Amino acid sequence: MTAARLAILQTVRDGDHLDVDAIHHGVCERVGQVSLQAVYDSLNALHRGGLLRRIEPAGSPTRYETRVGDNHHHLVCRRCGRVTDVDCAVGHAPCLDPVSDAGFLVDEADVIYWGVCPECHAGDPSLTAGDHPSTATAPESVSRDEEPGRTAP
Repeated sequence: MTAARLAILQTVRDGDHLDVDAIHHGVCERVGQVSLQAVYDSLNALHRGGLLRRIEPAGSPTRYETRVGDNHHHLVCRRCGRVTDVDCAVGHAPCLDPVSDAGFLVDEADVIYWGVCPECHAGDPSLTAGDHPSTATAPESVSRDEEPGRTAP
């Protein structure tokens, strides 16, 4: 494994659902100048090799993590874009057993929960679970209208 790829794995492991720009910055701090294209190529290779998991919330930058050995889901803050891991609700990966699999061999489920993180909620204590804050200030890269299953008002 190249020094750059090892630095990518270390950066992603030490980070918290980092996007490509943050990974690129961390890799350059560890090993010196590495091109952004080399980081993209390496991330793709490490993902294909099963060493990284790619998280692609609608309307948000792609993020990466090293937690690949289990099936888990993610919470995404509508306001700041923070991503947090959340384990499957009941049993061993129940989401991998859909009511109807349409003949597919299901090997992964990608569930993303959307809400407001504790830090953003502290800034607006009037929010409660289930609120869909129409006045939420989402990060520029997050468009709530692009979330799966959501239709524009």
